[in-house]
Amino acid sequence: MTVVALGAQTYRVSQKGRAFQPGSLVIRRGEVVEIVNDDGDLLHHAYVDSPTFSFDSGDQEPGGKTQIVFTAPGSFSVLCGIHPKMKLAVRVEDR
Repeated sequence: MTVVALGAQTYRVSQKGRAFQPGSLVIRRGEVVEIVNDDGDLLHHAYVDSPTFSFDSGDQEPGGKTQIVFTAPGSFSVLCGIHPKMKLAVRVEDR
């Protein structure tokens, strides 16, 4: 079960041109990062793999959205399993 902080802000991140936009975020634990595939013809596959937090969106079709709720504080890299140069740096601060 994923717990979203009461009144949590949602941060929208675009995947377009083989890049995450913006390329970095600072959020609070429990806030939501919504990743949207804004490319018209490319699949994307967002994932996080760290000892304290992991996430895998699976393949994202053009126009697809996925939400990540970061439940642990720390610094994380969101990567694309299809386009290895794509990187989103997320710093999650504790409440």
